[in-house]
Amino acid sequence: MSLTRTVRRTVLTAALLSASVLAAPSSAQAAPLPPACQEALLETLDKFPVVDFTVPDKAQNALMAEVLGLSDADQAAFTQAACTSWNDWATKNGPAVATDLDTRYRNTAGMPCVKFAASSIETIKQYAPNVPAQTRELEKVAKKVWQNAMQKLVAEATNANCRTAYDGVKAGW
Repeated sequence: MSLTRTVRRTVLTAALLSASVLAAPSSAQAAPLPPACQEALLETLDKFPVVDFTVPDKAQNALMAEVLGLSDADQAAFTQAACTSWNDWATKNGPAVATDLDTRYRNTAGMPCVKFAASSIETIKQYAPNVPAQTRELEKVAKKVWQNAMQKLVAEATNANCRTAYDGVKAGW
């Protein structure tokens, strides 16, 4: 798998999933992630087989910057129990989530940034309440990453439609 595809897959997870595998360990992290979290980082997107849904490059970069900048406290949310629970949920629900994302993306008018923002937030809102309680600390980290990235995109977007789309979803779910 190419580095670009790997980065896209990691960022897509951050953008889409409320309790996902947002925190790739930083170089400053002393302990490796638990095995279930390593599995989540490597395999989650295989469980969400989107076809049409796309994350714009600028959004990918903003989300990745937030993920890479996670504090030790945020990284502490990545426990074996939380990630195991996430992996189980993603395996069971991934195809339905992917279908929803693709449908919303196709049915949203506008530029890719608008389609991404609208389809992401609506799918997250629909599925977040069903994510297991054991992943709630991961969800807090996901929301923080999302909110910070969207705020940066609002500030940096040169296109008014993109700026409006990111501003409209920056509060998260």
